[in-house]
Amino acid sequence: MPQVRGANIKVVGKSGQISLGKNYAGKALRVEHRRDGVIVLTAVAVIPESQLWTTEEPHRSRIKRGLAWAAATTPAETDVDALVAQSSKAVSRVRDRRR
Repeated sequence: MPQVRGANIKVVGKSGQISLGKNYAGKALRVEHRRDGVIVLTAVAVIPESQLWTTEEPHRSRIKRGLAWAAATTPAETDVDALVAQSSKAVSRVRDRRR
């Protein structure tokens, strides 16, 4: 049986609303209506549609491969100057194509 941290009696107002307190302000809650009249509120995390790609299969396998690569690859210090030079070359190639 789930542990209960506290129990209160809330009265539903004329507008059909209840106040749960400031600690729930701005949170997303799932409302579950059970057949016996019980209503269960569960705090949830909502994933915007623009970020659903992180849970879809093709991307999930790519993430797994990337994590496997990172685990198998020895970390090395980055030569920042070389990285900036490489980046600058790529930017200038893109600019040249646009002209």
